[in-house]
Amino acid sequence: MKRHALSTRLWHWINAASLVVLFMSGLNISNAHRRLYWGEWGFAPEQAWLHVARFPGWATIPGYYSLAKARDWHVLFAWIFALSLLLFLIAALVNGHLRRDFAARREEWRLASIRADLAAHLRLRFESRSGKYNFLQKTSYSLVIFILLPLMILTGMAMSPGMDAAWPFLSQMFGGRQSARSIHFIVAWALFAFTVGHVLLVLLNKPIGNLLAMFTGGRIDETA
Repeated sequence: MKRHALSTRLWHWINAASLVVLFMSGLNISNAHRRLYWGEWGFAPEQAWLHVARFPGWATIPGYYSLAKARDWHVLFAWIFALSLLLFLIAALVNGHLRRDFAARREEWRLASIRADLAAHLRLRFESRSGKYNFLQKTSYSLVIFILLPLMILTGMAMSPGMDAAWPFLSQMFGGRQSARSIHFIVAWALFAFTVGHVLLVLLNKPIGNLLAMFTGGRIDETA
């Protein structure tokens, strides 16, 4: 059996590419107004809870300031990002990936078990004692897939004037469009931090084998 199903591998790389484009075009959009607020409104500097740094061209898409082009890139890949996530979740539900690999068992929530997983990670030992993922992997992947990624989609929709006009409850559920924008910004950087950590851990644990497995599927008996 394959360690990673074809649907998982396709989504992994589509999602990775989408997040890179969304993040970099988002930095360009951030340059248009570099202050964040809470609530429905906000514009004046004294109303801001955070003044964001200006991001250089090498970190943005496009590589020069253009709010219109950055929004075009952002909207296009937001659709790819959202649809690929939906298709992945459907496939993972059908093939049992969600139930089999993401649901932590009761004994894994015990404090002693969590401490053992933490100690193993500190020794750079990431093997699961049972199943494909260990407890920390299950919880971190679940946090990203079921909370952070949907939050990016929902807050992005809440920030849209068209969406807000059609479905005002979207911005209201976050406390206003400016609150949705602030949450969108925070979650984007949380995903950036997760991605950096994920790549570093892959590099520390059989990087060639893990990378090839995400292209070819690998074998079920290979260490995750």
